[in-house]
Amino acid sequence: MLRRILTLAVLAALAAPPLPARAQAQDCPRGNLDARFCDRDGDLVADAPTNPRELVDPPVLVFAYTPVEDPSVYRTVWQEFMDHLARTTGKRVQFFAVQSNAAQIEAMRAGRLHVAGFNTGSTPLAVNCAGFAPFSMMASRQGEFGYNMEIIVQADGPIQRIEDLRGRLVAFTAQTSNSGFKAPSALLESQFGLRADRDFRTAFSGRHDNSIIGVANRDYEAAAIANSVLTRMVARNAVDPARLRTIYRSDPFPTTAYGHAHNLAPELAANVRKAFETFNWQGTALLREFEKNVPPAEAFIPITYRQHWGVVRQIDEAIGVRYTCR
Repeated sequence: MLRRILTLAVLAALAAPPLPARAQAQDCPRGNLDARFCDRDGDLVADAPTNPRELVDPPVLVFAYTPVEDPSVYRTVWQEFMDHLARTTGKRVQFFAVQSNAAQIEAMRAGRLHVAGFNTGSTPLAVNCAGFAPFSMMASRQGEFGYNMEIIVQADGPIQRIEDLRGRLVAFTAQTSNSGFKAPSALLESQFGLRADRDFRTAFSGRHDNSIIGVANRDYEAAAIANSVLTRMVARNAVDPARLRTIYRSDPFPTTAYGHAHNLAPELAANVRKAFETFNWQGTALLREFEKNVPPAEAFIPITYRQHWGVVRQIDEAIGVRYTCR
């Protein structure tokens, strides 16, 4: 059942508009990448096109942050960074308020999105199907990073442990989310013998904040969420932590991956990376928002998809995810 749900989710997420005629399959090594891409250096990420006609150098860079919470909140949070990105690249920068992980992947795959932060679970799909080239992640000044998947319940409710989820309504976020669906599904089935829609009922809220508010308001009896989102919501007084209780916390996962479309012109791609490397967080709305994380997010650090997303790919393999693009 889980494998079927995930396969359908991947296909649905990638029903993008028809691709340009020039995007033809090439005779090159690519691993799990879509047939449009090549991976000659073996880093598991799409190489930049060798044909200059396939490189893009748009007058306006479109930037999107992963849709974990209200997009209107994050337009303001990211404004100072987007201003820095504009100065560094010499381009105008437009914020794209995506409403779902699928829409974000579709936008990059169709060439409408150039720079983005994809959530942990969506990053492999974005890499393999949309040509996303991640290179950065938020961390503390000491280089600490990560978040935990938590399963939360109503503080005064009857659920005390994982086994008590049997017969209950459990909220997930979206099928592409690591902490909001894939990791908790694997955990519940492999470690506790609890299978979705057999041993407990499921609902999909669309976003972590929806799941958190839903448990607090008694719409759901439990939910799987990223605790970094919960921490920020509590700091903004968006939810009362006294109404929630955690019954499970995972080991840390990598956070949102930041990167660009693989086919940006080389000089533009280098300047996008430079913008992340040189951004001064001090006194910014970005710092005020993300320093609430545990550990605090206070800087951008370099990452590689091969190394930092290894644990996520292992979970995908364990639960039968295939990065099937169409």
